[in-house]
Amino acid sequence: MRVLGLSFFYHDAAAALVVDGTVVAAAAEERFSRKKHDSAFPQHAVDWVLSSSGVEIGDIDYVVFYEKPFVKFERILMTSLQTWPKSWEVFRESMLTWLSDKLWIKNLIRDRTGTDKSRILFADHHMSHAASSFFCSPFEEAAILTVDGAGEWTTGAMGVGRGTQITLDTETRFPHSLGLLYSAFTAFCGFRVNSGEYKVMGLAPYGEPKYLDLIHKVATITENGTVWCNMDYFAYHHSPTTTLGPKFFDVFGQPRDPKLDDREVAQKYRDIAASIQAFCEQAMIAQADHLHESTGLKHLCMAGGCALNSVANAKILQKTGFDRIYIHPAAGDDGGAVGAAMWATHQLLGLPRADALEHAFLGQEFSSDECEAWLKSESLPYERAADDGALLDRAAQSIVDGEVLGWMRGRFEWGPRALGSRSIIADARRAEMKDIVNAKIKFREAFRPFAPSVLAERASEYFDLPDAPDHHPARYMLYVVPVAEDKREELPAITHVNGSGRLQTVLKETNADYHGLIHRFEQATGTPVILNTSFNLRGEPIVTTPANAYSTFMRSGMDRLYLGNCIVTKSEQPGS
Repeated sequence: MRVLGLSFFYHDAAAALVVDGTVVAAAAEERFSRKKHDSAFPQHAVDWVLSSSGVEIGDIDYVVFYEKPFVKFERILMTSLQTWPKSWEVFRESMLTWLSDKLWIKNLIRDRTGTDKSRILFADHHMSHAASSFFCSPFEEAAILTVDGAGEWTTGAMGVGRGTQITLDTETRFPHSLGLLYSAFTAFCGFRVNSGEYKVMGLAPYGEPKYLDLIHKVATITENGTVWCNMDYFAYHHSPTTTLGPKFFDVFGQPRDPKLDDREVAQKYRDIAASIQAFCEQAMIAQADHLHESTGLKHLCMAGGCALNSVANAKILQKTGFDRIYIHPAAGDDGGAVGAAMWATHQLLGLPRADALEHAFLGQEFSSDECEAWLKSESLPYERAADDGALLDRAAQSIVDGEVLGWMRGRFEWGPRALGSRSIIADARRAEMKDIVNAKIKFREAFRPFAPSVLAERASEYFDLPDAPDHHPARYMLYVVPVAEDKREELPAITHVNGSGRLQTVLKETNADYHGLIHRFEQATGTPVILNTSFNLRGEPIVTTPANAYSTFMRSGMDRLYLGNCIVTKSEQPGS
């Protein structure tokens, strides 16, 4: 059974191919179009997931979209009428976009893929989230929590998965939404909604939750953890341009000017960030507590944009009764493409589940020969290592010597995190690396932390995460946990201001090359940890091709570029 899952028309459009319950290929459209958070029909991603698997569109049994357009349109229409006349701009824009494009998803899919309408299916948005996590997890049964901005009407759901069936029996409905509440404060702090939320999470440790009591006045956490928002303070339900209402400013004061340099943020907004992060953690922990008490289950599956909040995720593990948590590596709307295909495969068609998704390396790959051919075609100087071992030896020594490397090997990662296939890497022991990589390479805010990539078998020595290899979220940088107190001086470049780190555990079984690199670095230094951040510049998608990687390398302060087994040194480049 071959099922193609699609998500598009909001943000992070993507395509995924599921064959007999196994995700064989998945990619976001932005990786090919080079448009950050591209929401357009994912034609490039569709073409790639099919061609990479040797499948033609005629071989596909079903194409499944990740939400139900008519139900979503109903929500937009009903909300516009209920808030009229303040909503006249939303109503006008919605009529223009929905009546011309967004309502006719089935026709669009048919026209762009040639698929017969009888083979095009639609899943519920939060069911897609739930299915992306539960059906990819190793659990036969688990509690399920999905939290995001909004789907059709639902903004969060709770339920249970057993075998091939998921039941979502509790929901939060628009306009009440933890995700939209977090986004409102993201806008107040001067960052862009739907892309700046992770900046708020990174900024929070630099502040104190001084405004938490005020947030509780504009939003309430109910007994089961769901969030009720006092809409007198917000405008996202009736305005296309602003998330905040005038009464919000009476309580919190004036928002930070989004035109200001993101690298300089006044203390007030650091405290606001700490406060909304604390509220988010309280709400998600309360929901998880409710699920644990009501289901009696020991495993939890999570998805939705809020499940990318790695600080909250780790606290759910620490403070609730769940033994293990599984979070889909692409927990946001892109992951809905996998979820929609999984829902159709298992819940709708009743096919048995396959093995769990153990890694996120589902994207496009370029062999060393292909990388070399591209370098030759551009007449660029390079070296080619004799074999993988020689390449890893060379790279490890480069890191020891204080170089910052661009690293492109293997299939690119599914989801927003670079996990050792499209990464910028450096020595986590060097305190200066945090400022060097932020300022001279990534060109981004000084408060942004970097991830430690750690050998999975050594992770529990360096981070407060017992049995680290068993925790799937840690493989995907979805837990922020304390760095062991006796290791913080050893790892200054990845230890955040509050002593934490967003670790990535690296398993030999799922990424042998990256594991081998870190192992060689450990042999040379005694430290099984390196600094890892995504291979991109600020505002750009993570690199996909050798051309993307080379362009990013040359426009940054990186010292050396590794493309497969090919090595490019900046000092050797024309005009450098």
